[in-house]
Amino acid sequence: MATSCLQKSAQICLILAAVFMNFSSSASARSFDLMNYLDGSNDLNTTVITGNFSNLYEDVQIDRHHQYLFVFSYNETNETTAVRIHTSSDKVNNSFPIMFVVRQQQGLLSWQVPLSINYNYRYKSVNRTLCPMDKDSRRSLTQDQLIYIDVSTMSIEPSNFTLSVSLLDDFRLSLDTVKNTSVSPAAPEYYMFTFPDNVASVLLTVESEDKQCMVVSIQDIKCPVFDLDNNIVFQGKYQTMTKQAALILNKEDYDEDAFYVVMVVKSNDLDCNQIQNIQPVTPIHRNKNVNILVKGTLSKASYYKGIFVAVAVFLSFYLIAFFICIFYHCCGYNSEYLNMSEDMKDRLLSRPMTSSTRDASYGSIANQSEISEEESASIGNEREDNSDQSEVDTSEIDMLSDAYEDKRIVRTKTALFVTDLSRKSPKKLSKTYKIYHWNLLTIGIFYGLPVIQLVVSYQKVLHRTGDQDICYYNFYCAHPLGVLSSFNNVFSNIGYVLLGALFIIIVKKRASVHRAFAAKNKEISQRYGIPQHYGLYYAMGLALMMEGLMSACYHVCPNNSNFQFDTSFMYIIACLNMLKIYQTRHPDINAKAHTTYLSMAFVIFIAVIGVAYANSIFWILYALVHMLVSLILSAQIYFMGMWKVDCGVFKRLWWLFRNDCLKCGRPIYPNRFVLLLIGNIINWSFAIYGFVNPPTDFATYLLAIFIGNLMLYVLFYIIMKLLSGEKIHLLATACIITATLTWAGALYFFFAHLTSWSVTPATSKEGNRQCLLLEFYDAHDIWHFLSAIGMFFGFLIILTLDDDLMLKRRDQIPVF
Repeated sequence: MATSCLQKSAQICLILAAVFMNFSSSASARSFDLMNYLDGSNDLNTTVITGNFSNLYEDVQIDRHHQYLFVFSYNETNETTAVRIHTSSDKVNNSFPIMFVVRQQQGLLSWQVPLSINYNYRYKSVNRTLCPMDKDSRRSLTQDQLIYIDVSTMSIEPSNFTLSVSLLDDFRLSLDTVKNTSVSPAAPEYYMFTFPDNVASVLLTVESEDKQCMVVSIQDIKCPVFDLDNNIVFQGKYQTMTKQAALILNKEDYDEDAFYVVMVVKSNDLDCNQIQNIQPVTPIHRNKNVNILVKGTLSKASYYKGIFVAVAVFLSFYLIAFFICIFYHCCGYNSEYLNMSEDMKDRLLSRPMTSSTRDASYGSIANQSEISEEESASIGNEREDNSDQSEVDTSEIDMLSDAYEDKRIVRTKTALFVTDLSRKSPKKLSKTYKIYHWNLLTIGIFYGLPVIQLVVSYQKVLHRTGDQDICYYNFYCAHPLGVLSSFNNVFSNIGYVLLGALFIIIVKKRASVHRAFAAKNKEISQRYGIPQHYGLYYAMGLALMMEGLMSACYHVCPNNSNFQFDTSFMYIIACLNMLKIYQTRHPDINAKAHTTYLSMAFVIFIAVIGVAYANSIFWILYALVHMLVSLILSAQIYFMGMWKVDCGVFKRLWWLFRNDCLKCGRPIYPNRFVLLLIGNIINWSFAIYGFVNPPTDFATYLLAIFIGNLMLYVLFYIIMKLLSGEKIHLLATACIITATLTWAGALYFFFAHLTSWSVTPATSKEGNRQCLLLEFYDAHDIWHFLSAIGMFFGFLIILTLDDDLMLKRRDQIPVF
């Protein structure tokens, strides 16, 4: 037992001794290697070179055993001194890049060659600008400044590099002086601008003939300067650009009354055109030549001039309307109507009203123009004469008297007159039409408040992040005021508001005159002229005002997520205009307010879907729905609202097409048939065009459909009015001419395409242009002015077009 224990103890001791000897030998070896390293036996050499700003250090050999230290010195003055370093290497291993580390008294900057950007490209030439000292630093630092540039690599194989350092003489930008420079992904550039004492804000423009994607950033005079692709958006304001960019910069936003203009070209164009190109194996040549210009902005006097001139122009419409009102109502132009003599009243009342029984054979086709005044006056006495001469007992005979009362029978007549469609109580109809503007006011309040909250939030995000690509402005003519980045685009909507209010005032005055006349001449007002209901007119004026407010909200920060603010009430305006034209001679037939606005809500929903998710499936469904709705509305209009939309609607549409188009040589209602045929051709063409060639701006496409239908209906109404022997008064003619001219000018400026939210922000800026009017308003602002005037006069056309019918009997006013 004792012997075995001793043997085991000896073995353990031998093992421990072996472990100790091995540890000692390895430690000695490591110590020997460290000593050899410290003694320089591994040949790690550092070459110190006193640099000269005028020298080019070319093809300098370097490997892991040799590194270089360049020392440059210069005298710091009260003026900003900028240093530019150029580095490159033709023979370098991508796995062992050459490292450049630049040390200053209060800064450190490093990069490698080749420089990897976005993990796609490796650039073998890199140029950087060192961050200059600001004013406070220059006061506390020594005058003699040193720059240390360490150059090293871990490559065993020799590499070469080229180095040059220069002092920039043109680092500062001057007011109204163009600076030309070249920028690339690995050679960013930035320059300094200092506000002169008498300049409070400037407009910075950067232009280029190349379409390569670039980012322009405005940063404070602080170090470090973020001038690389992956960090340029970390500070200040910035924009993406292809051919041009512009920013309004205020002196009060910068502590040292100065800023840096930093420019970096992207390694690809994805951020500017949303197209990812095929990446080549080697980096492509992406040098971008740019022109930088800083110029002064408008003075306060120019702001006041632009504001007051616009307000004065639209207030002049109030003055013109006042004088026309005096001339129209007080100078005898329409005194026959306003100051009617007793003899004239007796003469008008002596003419008996008829129910247009000239066309009592409801299946017949009669010409409206064939009904003379004498025939119409004598029809009312025919039945009385016949009843006196007849000796037949008619007590058991159905005389079909309901044919003159039942609307389902009256509306089937082939020649209708206004008296046939004005059977309902005027008070009841007035209450029905008043709901339009009260409902619209409610909709506007509940729709507008969230809109204001949203656009205010957009402005806050814009100012806090500095991302100028959030909003699609015309940056070349964007004049800020307060929190608004483009005040002129917002304020130019004042015309919609002022002219909408003026139209409401005109309608109210006209309604009061009519009420006064109706109070004196109740029976005449019920027999003569177009039945007057003003609810839709008030809704039209209110819609015009709301369009101005919503368009102003949209232009606070225009983009593709709030486009519906600018177009929603345009749809409503077009719809209300068509309803009013139809209601003029169809007072008993009209859509209810809630049905109309619900339909408009559906249209706006379609517009949102069309912009956000437009694809081939959407366009197929949209084209089918558009054509189907056109057919159903046509049937409703053709049969005067006596058409039911139910499961049998398609069968009845086929009957209508077969009987009125295929079998019948002439439609039952030719006028309506022609209008609806042309309307369906136009609407089907719009639907097919959208499917075959989908537009990029669906909202504008949809608006064009509404405006096209409105123009067609107005033109049809005027033509039919003239064909019916009616006249157009001088005031209505003047409104037609003025509206036509202003709309022609408005559309010219609308198609200037200064911005487009259907493309990227950088592409949108390519359409930016200088101001055109008073150095304050651009082409889109002029569109606001002219379109507001055009819509105002368009409303006046509808309001005054039938003034010639004031003293014409309703049983002689045809329906079309």
